[in-house]
Amino acid sequence: MTEGTTSAAAEGADTLTRLEQEGEIAADYLEGLLDIADLDGDIDMDVEADRAAVSIISDAGGRDLQKLVGRDGEVLEALQELTRLAVHRETGDRSRLMLDIGGYRAKKRAELSELGAKAAAEVKSSGEPVKLDPMTPFERKVVHDAVKSAGLRSESEGEEPQRFVVVLPA
Repeated sequence: MTEGTTSAAAEGADTLTRLEQEGEIAADYLEGLLDIADLDGDIDMDVEADRAAVSIISDAGGRDLQKLVGRDGEVLEALQELTRLAVHRETGDRSRLMLDIGGYRAKKRAELSELGAKAAAEVKSSGEPVKLDPMTPFERKVVHDAVKSAGLRSESEGEEPQRFVVVLPA
């Protein structure tokens, strides 16, 4: 191995270690939250796309966990921000951690990928841009990725909370 390859490998290992540490801190924070709320759930940690990913899952069907998701994922978004703040407090670094509860984000990601692919197909057939409804940053990112994989480009327009995706012809 060359010095550059060794350095890149060490940097990759450092990043993985840092992301695993973020996951551990987040898991501890969320376990405390579940205890306070008297909710049952198991914590699963992973590293996906250069960010820590933490999921709360339940064997009991997850009805109680739906309280932590809230309407349209609003509570989930708030808990993710609180968890990121807890990680920041411990590490001093900004976290891009993703939180999923009861598979809500995984299901939403699949739905949004399909929406992005359909919008891209519509743009390819009509040649006209397609504007989608306002979305959260997470939702927009999933749609942008789906549009990109369909070979088109997209942009976000508007101001939060009314920011939306526009799918553009090639």
